Amino acid sequence: MLAGRRLAITRAIRFGLVLLPAPVVWAALVWLVYDFGGLAWLRIPFVPLTVIGTAVAFYLGFKNNAAYDRFWEGRKIWGAVVNESRSWANGVLCFVRPGDTGSEAHEIRRVLIHRHLAWINALRVQLRKKSRFFDKPARGTRARLEKHATHMRNDWDAEVGPFLSTEEHARTSAMVNPATHIVAQQGQDLARLVDDGGLDLFRQIALQDILRELYTLQGKCERIKNTPLPRQYSEFGRIFTRAFVYLVPFGMLDVFGAEVHAGWPTVEELLFVLPYLASVGLVAWVFITMDLIGDASEDPFERSMNDVPMNALCRAIERDLRQLLGETELPDPEQPIDGILY
Repeated sequence: MLAGRRLAITRAIRFGLVLLPAPVVWAALVWLVYDFGGLAWLRIPFVPLTVIGTAVAFYLGFKNNAAYDRFWEGRKIWGAVVNESRSWANGVLCFVRPGDTGSEAHEIRRVLIHRHLAWINALRVQLRKKSRFFDKPARGTRARLEKHATHMRNDWDAEVGPFLSTEEHARTSAMVNPATHIVAQQGQDLARLVDDGGLDLFRQIALQDILRELYTLQGKCERIKNTPLPRQYSEFGRIFTRAFVYLVPFGMLDVFGAEVHAGWPTVEELLFVLPYLASVGLVAWVFITMDLIGDASEDPFERSMNDVPMNALCRAIERDLRQLLGETELPDPEQPIDGILY
């Protein structure tokens, strides 16, 4: 997630600038053919293009709203994970009362809370395990991922292992869906505590309700992750945008009023070319950027600049829960890297 209050103008320009040279070169070729070839019929009225541009803008607006809804739902889900995590820790500390009130009782509570920290990190790593960035990422994206590799915190053993015993970590890692198994293990431990008299039935039900809600939140994350924005919205938006951008130069010939003639251009015609190319480039940049914004927002659990900051949220949960447990050596809060909070 971009952490700054304002988006740097250089980053905003670069966002769509990568695809801009092709439309500008195309516009230059259209003008050369129009002027040198004397093809007056290439000059079309701009009014029909404005109708097409309006339609494309509405379509991109719909697509971007749908993409933003996916991001915002992902953020709300992880906000609920934060709340349920605090409720789980508070419930464990208040409800779990084994007979021994000394170190054994503290160890039982520590295991239950640390296992929950294993769950949030397991869910985070699982959601990022498969990423669209593994499939031919753009050059800038690849450079960013390589530069920030050490800050991604996507190593399974390093992120999950410290919160589980060696045996449980090995057993959990072998599961198809480790996060699901971790929550199931929490439920089994609650059942054993009831059998041993360390937890009464009503309090077990209250804690089981939290575990059920954790499963619900995990399922919502997996639904967003495994169900991309319908391809017809994404691909046709891209097609419509590119088609409009490559039609704009023909309409701009009409806007700037250049008279066609075969042969070398006059000084007046050369002066016409600069604002002509600048206008085509500006329109192309706006529409291409609008299209890319939707693409960048539709998958909130990847490794992009616009993701839900799961690393930071997991670290905030860890600090809260370990402090509730009485631990004093807490990890530092997650900090933005080059303005990006992962």
